[in-house]
Amino acid sequence: MDAIDVVYTKRPYYGVRRITEQLHRDGEWVNHKRVARLMQILGIEAIYPKPNLSKNANQHPYFPYLLKNTVITRPNQVWGIDITYIRLQKDWLYLVALLDWHSRYILSWELSDTMSVQFCCEALQRALKIGVPQIHNSDQGVQFTAEQYLAILKAYPNIRISMDHKGRCFDNIFTERLWRTIKYEEVYLKSYESPREARQSIREYIMFYNNERLHQSLKYRTPAEIYFGKFVN
Repeated sequence: MDAIDVVYTKRPYYGVRRITEQLHRDGEWVNHKRVARLMQILGIEAIYPKPNLSKNANQHPYFPYLLKNTVITRPNQVWGIDITYIRLQKDWLYLVALLDWHSRYILSWELSDTMSVQFCCEALQRALKIGVPQIHNSDQGVQFTAEQYLAILKAYPNIRISMDHKGRCFDNIFTERLWRTIKYEEVYLKSYESPREARQSIREYIMFYNNERLHQSLKYRTPAEIYFGKFVN
């Protein structure tokens, strides 16, 4: 399962067959049926290039995607939210994070051992204590289309709700890049024994990411400097 996660994080457009072949090249001899089953457990969509952890097969509220051709120029213009899988030694957790797309600042995050809507709501409520976005963008997952989650957003009349097209990972590309960064710079370097250890280590990494990590795309400034405007041109 860990090997699948590594391959998919590096090549998010790989489906069952190509992940299976890559695992063979890496010395993991497993058939494609087992790969498909494990991908389903991880919530990875085998056809579309989307880590579909929150796949929603039922009728649900739908909001149009508002970000096509949008130029993002300031903090709190667009927030994105997504969920990814975090491996432990003998288990796994789910990580949700809200990201300001302009500054790459992680506004809030939460870990859970289930895919319930509650941990997403808690992350959103904490983020809204920091700022309020003009646009909130998510996929069409069950957590983000739940009335409990949408009710929090609708309480802020100036927030416009945007949702990705089904199967389009690059509609949420900044958060996808965040997952890749967290996994290669933190998760894959560690072997968490417990949820408590994972939470503490990820908390420390996110503090580093927000406040110390220099981003080339931000002209070697930190997300916190851009988000809070505390830098010198």
